[in-house]
Amino acid sequence: MAQRNGSRRVRVVHIITNLATGGAEAMLYKLLSEMNTDEFDQSVIVLMSEAVYGPRIRALGIPVQELGMPQGKPNIGSLRRLRKLVREFNPDILQGWMYHGNLAALAGKYLGKGRPNVCWNIRQTLYSLDKEKKLTRLVIRLGGKLSNAPDRIIYNSAVSANQHEAESYNAGKRVVIPNGFDTEAFRFDPTERRRIRDELEIRDDMVLIAMVARYHPMKDHQNLIRAAQLVARDKQDVRYVLVGHGSDAKQPALTNEIQRLGLGSQFHLLGERHDIMSILSASDLLVLPSAWGEGFPNAVGEAMACGLPCVVTDIGDSAAIVAECGVVVPPGDSTALAEAIMELVNHSKSERREIGMRARERVENNYSLGEIAREYEQLYRDVLQETVSVGDGK
Repeated sequence: MAQRNGSRRVRVVHIITNLATGGAEAMLYKLLSEMNTDEFDQSVIVLMSEAVYGPRIRALGIPVQELGMPQGKPNIGSLRRLRKLVREFNPDILQGWMYHGNLAALAGKYLGKGRPNVCWNIRQTLYSLDKEKKLTRLVIRLGGKLSNAPDRIIYNSAVSANQHEAESYNAGKRVVIPNGFDTEAFRFDPTERRRIRDELEIRDDMVLIAMVARYHPMKDHQNLIRAAQLVARDKQDVRYVLVGHGSDAKQPALTNEIQRLGLGSQFHLLGERHDIMSILSASDLLVLPSAWGEGFPNAVGEAMACGLPCVVTDIGDSAAIVAECGVVVPPGDSTALAEAIMELVNHSKSERREIGMRARERVENNYSLGEIAREYEQLYRDVLQETVSVGDGK
């Protein structure tokens, strides 16, 4: 790589909306933990709250600065703090994450000094703008109008790229880099399987189905609940565990529907947990019944790494990820979802184990975290090389 920055490391500043539990936040953390620290010097600016992942990123030795911006309310004070931080970090590359972070990265280019390169990172699909909040719709449309400005637009799924380009995002800036998974951190653990099953009082002969997702309409928990009622007509020894922010007993939309359908004994609502690998090890299947919004769901890759067959709706790149290692159904179709669950429940343990082994192998071969980190590193080298070439008049 031609060095515009001499012999020092390449400075990359990531700008993200918040660092709460979520797919983009998790991927940023994983990427920071895996990238080559001899070549890349990284920092993080979070627009709102550092929440869950801020302390974890700091534990990697990476600076995290919080703007404390009110949700949906950028103000002069936050822009001044952004300007100050970008000038202090003096990055070669500003990497935005998600819509607001992308716009902030573009603003940082002109608020800072030296005109750093800018990359955007888009982490969701766009099946219908009408399903987004009004402010989010405006930000998405503004991103389309400004999409000539970044050097690259990174998507985590091809479906997402196609949908955004249909909304006027610059197709020439497209780069698709899928999510990556640490297959050492996520692998089947028989000890943890026993521990979680004891905690939940799940017998060995019961099939445990996991759904790992925050509570949000796009995740369509109700679809799974309706499917569970259909499954219960034929199978009484199936249990479900829901994990994710808001997926707990304090969520009336969940508990009321579960009780109304007489499924109270079948569902375990655990809410936010940090022992996801353990819960996946205790489970026999993963179901992700999303209605929209998914790009490349982390939950599916993590479950496959733990050796689980998956039932997913055909949203984002879910079908491409799962391939022959599970079942894909249309979104919103509880009958199809129930039939897919029954198909895998009716398999023997050894048959499910064989599918799970193929699932893990697929993640190792196609979505390993190390390989994904190398793709980001090469992207940054390419962007800087192009800048040097333009500066040299080539």
